[in-house]
Parts: sequence; structure tokens; C-alpha cells
Amino acid sequence: MLTKTIATLTGAITGVVLLGGAALAQAPECGAIQQTLKTRQELVAKANAASQSKKKMTPQEACALFGKLQSNGADGLKWIAANKEWCSIPDSFAEGFKADHVKVSGIRTKICSVAAQAAKMEAQAKAQAAAGGGMPGAGGLLGGPGLTGSFKMPQGAL
Repeated sequence: MLTKTIATLTGAITGVVLLGGAALAQAPECGAIQQTLKTRQELVAKANAASQSKKKMTPQEACALFGKLQSNGADGLKWIAANKEWCSIPDSFAEGFKADHVKVSGIRTKICSVAAQAAKMEAQAKAQAAAGGGMPGAGGLLGGPGLTGSFKMPQGAL
């Protein structure tokens, strides 16, 4: 799911970034958005690389990446709102950027909820292991040590 979501998002964002480079190179103060777009393009490239690599991102890593992407989008939207008229930013660019930002926000919400759920389950597993550790008869399904990897041989004549 994470890979499919990243692939869908990166196609849309790449179009906005490429359009932004051509449309906003008019005046020096209008070029200020270029750094935001460059950073956005780098973040999208990281997401693309992660979706195509054999080693997949953890939910926590994906949450952090999409958090940066969402923050970048918020900065871009603020700049576009403040400079749209002065820099003659096309409506199509502004609308596309806003649509991508909304999409990133939705994806980030989903990914971060998965990351939070994974962290909660991990904490529960650690607490459960700590509670059962050292107590005879606790831990495993049949009263044994569970998945600790240790098993004591019965003492006495066999």
C-alpha cells in the first residue's frame, strides 16, 4: 500500500515541480519559490527511490518523509498565496500545487496512523515480554518460556 501510494503521489508532484520551474522564473523575488520546489523535488525523489528499492521504508520513516513533504507544501502554499498576483502565477499551477498538498496531507495521515499503531504494538510486546520474564510458568502458550529461544531440558533419569 505504501509503495502504491508513493508512486501515485510522485507522478502528480513531479508535474507541479516541472511546471513551477518554467512558470516562475520571471523576476528575482518571484524566484524565491524555486528553493521550495527544489526541496520538494528532492523529497519526491527519496520517496520514489524508497518505493523502488528492495529495502522498504518503515512506517516511521515514511511518516517523517511525508511530514517534511507536507511542511514543504504548506510553505509553498503560503508563498503562492502571497505572491500569486505579483509574480503572475497561473491558476492551474496554484490549483495543482494545492491539490498535491491535500493529497500529501491525506497520505501522511494514513501513514502516520500506521506508524503510531506499529509503535503501540511494539511497546505492548515489550511490556508483555518484560512482565513474563523471570516468572516461572509465564510467557509461552503452554506455560513455557515462550519465544525467548531457551528451553530447559527436564532433569532426572530419562
